[in-house]
Amino acid sequence: MTDALRQPATTTDPVDTTRPRPAKAVHPARETLILFASNPAALAGTVILAFILAVSLIGPAVMDADPFAMAGAPMTPPELFGDYPLGTDYLGRDVLTGIVYGGRPTLAVGAIAAGLSLVIGIGIGALAGYFGGLVDQMLMKLTEFFQVLPALLFAMVLVTLFSSSLWTVAFAIGLASWPSVARLTRAEFKRIRKLDYVTADRAIGATDSRLIWLVVLPNAMPPLIVSAALSIGIAILLSAGLNFLGLGDANTMTWGLMIGTSRDYILDAWWAVTIPGAAIFLTVLAISLIGDGLNDALNPKLRER
Repeated sequence: MTDALRQPATTTDPVDTTRPRPAKAVHPARETLILFASNPAALAGTVILAFILAVSLIGPAVMDADPFAMAGAPMTPPELFGDYPLGTDYLGRDVLTGIVYGGRPTLAVGAIAAGLSLVIGIGIGALAGYFGGLVDQMLMKLTEFFQVLPALLFAMVLVTLFSSSLWTVAFAIGLASWPSVARLTRAEFKRIRKLDYVTADRAIGATDSRLIWLVVLPNAMPPLIVSAALSIGIAILLSAGLNFLGLGDANTMTWGLMIGTSRDYILDAWWAVTIPGAAIFLTVLAISLIGDGLNDALNPKLRER
């Protein structure tokens, strides 16, 4: 009787420690950062650009000098541990001071021009890609009109007609370089607007403005971010070209101005042209490496490699 009432002993199954645990989800932003950090070329570009930014932003406050002042004898060659580590130009201006003070305006023009081209290009490309039809045809005709114009020549015309200030140069470069951004935005909008989640939002009554700016645009940003990074480098090159041709602001020291004013003395004072040219080259190279790294990190097809 007691045996019948006795409850059977409960047994527990041993825990299977060999079973693999489900992988923990990684936030997309963190995954992008990890992929970017694993790219040696992108890291090298980031280090180079960070150094250039530090010199350009902090250097003028530390050095406290006039880049247009005559500092020494004209065309003094560089002496690493001398008074003029990078030498002087044909007027006796210190090349190192010019590099430090010319970095901020050069980078500012590139950033402002790239931002302007991004705003114009995204606005026109978003409307054309989302609505299609007649709106698309009209806006693409406008884009083609600006695209066939040589960017440097168009910027030269605008600067000549108005003024040679930094704001005019940045505006002219931005106005001349937006068509590529518009075409990229249009292609992304035409692809994304047909996806299921956009159709679902439209079915529940979402307005066109909400779909364009809050639904489609955030998902079209990865390639646009890469395009914006590369646009800064292109804008810096165009700005240097305008200054080289004497169409920049002569009262503001820039790397392009240093090259343009010393180009006639390149055989006698090569450093006055080569060093600011190397600064432009390194800046554009760093931005290009960062842009390629962002493309690899943000592109879902390249993540699977």
